Amino acid sequence: MILAVLLSVGCNPATNSSDLNQNATQDTVKTIPVKPIIYQLMVRHFSNTNTTRKTWGTLEENGIGKFNGITDSALIALKDLGITHVWYTGVLEHATATAFPGAGIAADDADVVKGRLGSPYAIKDYYDVSPALADDPKQRLAEFDALLKRTHAQGLQAIIDFVPNHVARSYHSDAKPAGVADLGEGDDITKPFAPNNNFYYLPGEEFVVPKYDPLGKEKAPGEDGKFTESPAKATGNNVFKAAPSVDDWFETAKLNYGIDMQAPDQPKHFDPVPSTWTKMRDILLYWAGKGVDGFRCDMAEMVPVEFWAWVTKSVKEKYPKTVFIAEIYNPAIYKDYVVTGGFDYLYDKVGLYDKVRPLMEGKPEAKVTGITEALQQSEGFDGSMLRFLENHDEQRIAAKDFAGDPRAGIPGMAVTALIGGGPVLIYNGQESGEKGEGAEGFGGEDGRTSIFDYWGVPAHQAWVNGGKFDGGGLDQIQQDVRAFYTKLLHLIHSEQVFSDGERMILPTTEPGVFAFVRYNDSSAFVVVANFNRQHYWVNLEIPEEVFAKAHLTQFASHETTAIGLLYDFAAQKVEPKDSAGNATFKAVGDSKVTEPKKEGIKLVSKVMVPPWNAFVTELF
Repeated sequence: MILAVLLSVGCNPATNSSDLNQNATQDTVKTIPVKPIIYQLMVRHFSNTNTTRKTWGTLEENGIGKFNGITDSALIALKDLGITHVWYTGVLEHATATAFPGAGIAADDADVVKGRLGSPYAIKDYYDVSPALADDPKQRLAEFDALLKRTHAQGLQAIIDFVPNHVARSYHSDAKPAGVADLGEGDDITKPFAPNNNFYYLPGEEFVVPKYDPLGKEKAPGEDGKFTESPAKATGNNVFKAAPSVDDWFETAKLNYGIDMQAPDQPKHFDPVPSTWTKMRDILLYWAGKGVDGFRCDMAEMVPVEFWAWVTKSVKEKYPKTVFIAEIYNPAIYKDYVVTGGFDYLYDKVGLYDKVRPLMEGKPEAKVTGITEALQQSEGFDGSMLRFLENHDEQRIAAKDFAGDPRAGIPGMAVTALIGGGPVLIYNGQESGEKGEGAEGFGGEDGRTSIFDYWGVPAHQAWVNGGKFDGGGLDQIQQDVRAFYTKLLHLIHSEQVFSDGERMILPTTEPGVFAFVRYNDSSAFVVVANFNRQHYWVNLEIPEEVFAKAHLTQFASHETTAIGLLYDFAAQKVEPKDSAGNATFKAVGDSKVTEPKKEGIKLVSKVMVPPWNAFVTELF
């Protein structure tokens, strides 16, 4: 038959895992699928069950997730979802307006901290972890080590952030190993640039705090509009002046990798290897030695590719399976950071994400042809593109400023996850339809979940269900969305073709409908995604070339039922829109695929795709 469905929700991807915990000693070797499924787990949010959500709330008022809150039950639930890698976000110690006196940690100057909790990308000590994430702040490293062990015991890999471009202005490592020189130690602060300086300086000038209210109308402890830094350092987003604006990354200082940023056309100073290079390499080796399997490298494109070529090779010489992921937004340098820089994966934000998002939003100017255009940017290294629809920098799909309904993400996620060979990223709460509502503090209400303040994530908390991690608090739509993600990720695990198969875009005439085939020498699957809020009958024309390459010779001559990724087509049809203009769904009977016909070199079939849905079918 031609449109036979192969969607198994019950399979366990963990049985296919391998080389998990590649850097820590293990008694057994496991295997992982070709395509990693990465779960971005914001530790400060994940196990927080406090529902107070007060703007600018304190740790005591709003609560916080902990290392110990990521239990075996939580990790098993992630594995059952289809996850292979967990990106523990916000682990490293960062500047914060909260004091932890029991651990001897004072609050940082609030004038250079964003939010009450602080940005996880303003690192204060590369060799330590955040005390806010530990039940006992004095035992914070031990608690994180225990989390790594739990992660590996469940057959999952652990990724953490590496933030190489900038640090908190208050940076000072009190946890560094003996004999390690701190950043800035030995710098010649009389020079704006020196190859072995770790920072860029503005000699004779003192740092000026921009006009900034750290806690809104509330007075923050120590807030006085001043921060002593003399001479001033250049700011993290390449601002070389003593008085950055409030819209700059003013809370951070830029690191120097041997390039005079104010004379970029001058020779680069990479021989001998700059001090910053060796210090950052040693930080990576430290965490890899603890069992961290990979690093998501923040703003990698702001650090020279020559450093990445050197450091990825250096780390992999000792820990060959270490994964490096680049946050990068310039398609012109994508290939260089893969081929020269040694990155395993790159963000595909300025590409597929930017083309899929307007389709999910239902913007009239959005065209499915943009997806094909985005894919052309990564020709030759498509398997290196990390694809996503949410992360901590982007708005939630269900946010009112985005699509307004988590179901609108179904066709986009189907395309994002199945179109290429690279990894798929899911952000905690995405799979439960989180809306990103509420004014958390710094940044206000913007459809994102704050990374700067103490906060809970309502839809995610409904899944956590008081620490049971069983989805007991999810409403019906949230359950449907989570079932979709489970079905989608298990499909990736069950079919190799979605990791390394060839791809062919199928022509469609229906607006907002995108179709493609993934195939290898033994199988072929058709994917059809409907971004519209109405159903469409779609004509599929599949060239015989696909059947030849997949060694498929039989052509069916009867009807069969197509099963959808969000709702089974056999039990769904479109009902009139509700008062808010949203499509509703109701179980009413069968929806059949019309009889396929072999016409010359093409196979023609017609299928009905409900709104906000996608289907995947195998060709026989």
